[in-house]
Amino acid sequence: MKEKEKFMQEAIKEAKKAKEKLEVPVGCVIVKDGKIIARAHNLKESKVDTTKHAEILAIQKASKKLKAWRLLDCEMYVTLEPCPMCAGAIIQSRIKTIYIGAMDEKTGACGSVLNLLQDYAFNHIVEVEKGIEKEKCEKILKDFFKEIRQKKK
Repeated sequence: MKEKEKFMQEAIKEAKKAKEKLEVPVGCVIVKDGKIIARAHNLKESKVDTTKHAEILAIQKASKKLKAWRLLDCEMYVTLEPCPMCAGAIIQSRIKTIYIGAMDEKTGACGSVLNLLQDYAFNHIVEVEKGIEKEKCEKILKDFFKEIRQKKK
């Protein structure tokens, strides 16, 4: 297994933790020098807080670990394309590269609906690679929403 797939598998493990908590199953890990320094999953529902997205939580943990808000030379692996709020935080934290599993055609801000990471003249441009473990990332989301719909019947 390649390194990118290995780290995305770790993000998928986080997404599964979110799913167990009935959160939208999005997981994220941040890597520096080939080691995971932070991991998180969505906690919006359980914390009743709009900002508790996996990416934001992982950035907070990584910043605490590195004792710096600049996450220079760090890579983010996330199972679902970040929203505008998370994309903004990724730019502000100076993450070098983001690896995305599934794209979000409704609210994605890294190439689907818009591309905050690359299409604007911000002081930091984030490298983006899409489609890492795409099928696995899409499946966990599709299964989650299918189960939610079935429970509502």
